[in-house]
Amino acid sequence: MDIRLSGVSHSYGQLEVMRDITLDIPAGKIVCIVGPSGCGKSTLLRFIGGLERPDKGEVLQMGEPPQGCLNPLTFIFQDFALLPWRSVRGNISLVLEDHGIQGAEARAIIDDVLARTKLSDFGDALPKQLSGGMKQRVAIARALAVKPAVMLMDEPLSALDSQTRELLMDDLIGLWTRTPFTAVYVTHNLAEAVRLGHSIVVLSRRPGEIREIVHLDKPLTERSFGDPDLDAQQKHLWTLMRDEARAADAELIDV
Repeated sequence: MDIRLSGVSHSYGQLEVMRDITLDIPAGKIVCIVGPSGCGKSTLLRFIGGLERPDKGEVLQMGEPPQGCLNPLTFIFQDFALLPWRSVRGNISLVLEDHGIQGAEARAIIDDVLARTKLSDFGDALPKQLSGGMKQRVAIARALAVKPAVMLMDEPLSALDSQTRELLMDDLIGLWTRTPFTAVYVTHNLAEAVRLGHSIVVLSRRPGEIREIVHLDKPLTERSFGDPDLDAQQKHLWTLMRDEARAADAELIDV
């Protein structure tokens, strides 16, 4: 299922946060959204997910979701959003219960996503027993359990240390390689964007407009930490953003 944004604009009262965003998100690709603080990255994600409606323009779902899809659009947040009193299995089963899936069918789905996210040995653990990286793996497993058409990822690795981020990026690439999924990935981390994105949408300072869309042709499996091609792309992205990021930072401090 493709996502198409056409002429999306929005204001909160007198504050214009987004202007004329037109963008295609093709099925089976990871599209990263970057830009200065306050440029509307997370707001754009909420529009795609249907949590808010823009003042102008439209967000269209094109084509059919994959077979067995329970939730066409599924969010993964930076704070994991796990229920502390439920085990790993219990947190994953929650999204299946909403669809009346229980018993052997639910166990088979949960076993599958636990295996895919390297959590098979931790199904009975509580969130307080898990590291930050493992908690985010649970959140990813929970999203995969509903076979989403599009995963909407709002800075999912920003709460993790640098080593754990590297491991989770490897895991996401492995998941995508085995079963390509569609994702819109919001991040402030340009290293994440060039490691994970098939394309990177650079938004301007508020009101957010598309400054450039950078397409990366190198296969995800051939990208690694310290890759000179990725370093060059990251420098290009920072060149696009640097002055506006500095201005946005000063604006936020002044408010």
